[in-house]
Amino acid sequence: MISLRDLIRSVPDYPKPGILFRDITTLFGHPQGFHDTIAAFIERHKDSRIAKVAGVEARGFILGGALALELGAGFVPIRKKGKLPARTVGYDYDLEYGSDRVEIHADAIVPGERVLLVDDLIATGGTAEAALRLVELVGGDVIECCFVIELSDLGGRSRIEGMGKPVYSLLEFPGH
Repeated sequence: MISLRDLIRSVPDYPKPGILFRDITTLFGHPQGFHDTIAAFIERHKDSRIAKVAGVEARGFILGGALALELGAGFVPIRKKGKLPARTVGYDYDLEYGSDRVEIHADAIVPGERVLLVDDLIATGGTAEAALRLVELVGGDVIECCFVIELSDLGGRSRIEGMGKPVYSLLEFPGH
């Protein structure tokens, strides 16, 4: 049996010195590893009555599309500013150096719909919090935030759980 952990490539000093980047593209490129990753999320949520899967740009699109298909749900992209063509709702958030904005189509989620939020990795939780708040702004009910990788000592889980939302991750690694 293949270990998902062994399929994650670690790249030192990327994107800057001192960072050990966890590259999930090697997992996506491994047919059995990718299948097992999606299957783990599906098994967890097959009876959750998910209406929409919201995936955070960009690797969350890969995961979210596959999950939505298997769960019989719609897929909602959460994108960086200016990437969506119709009327959007946005949420600004702070980064380590500066700020960023994520957006969603204003009509992507019907108020009250059960939404599964998914991305490849949670570190400090800033992007996950922004995505969660954005889904809530348009009326979605986020039932869980799912990640393949959690950088466990960077506080992202606590940040999201502090907002009253459960967090699930397949793998844990130490941060930076």
